[in-house]
Amino acid sequence: MQRLVKTIVLGMFLAAVFSAVNAAEQPKPRLTLEQRADKARIDSERIEQLQLEKARQAAKTTSAREETIKQQTNPQDWEVQQKLKAQKQFDERESREQKYLQEAKEAAAKERKIPKP
Repeated sequence: MQRLVKTIVLGMFLAAVFSAVNAAEQPKPRLTLEQRADKARIDSERIEQLQLEKARQAAKTTSAREETIKQQTNPQDWEVQQKLKAQKQFDERESREQKYLQEAKEAAAKERKIPKP
């Protein structure tokens, strides 16, 4: 009985080893250069399509983001602020000029006494 069990176990072991060796010995299908080129071309086209799709998706998200930012910032507000700022600077400059002119008129109206040596 023990001999029968040993024989069965040995047979199973040899069958497993033989099937593994047989699977390893089977040659992989060799592709010709033309087949390799076709496969590479197909892979290249597939990768290119994936990259194009990713680029399109990125462009869509970018344009959507730009649109939301554009809607959030109102250019008319900026223009109004710039006009107010320019008007304020103009008024300040004009008041400064008026002040200098007034000082010059006052200085011209004064009689100057030149000390005699």
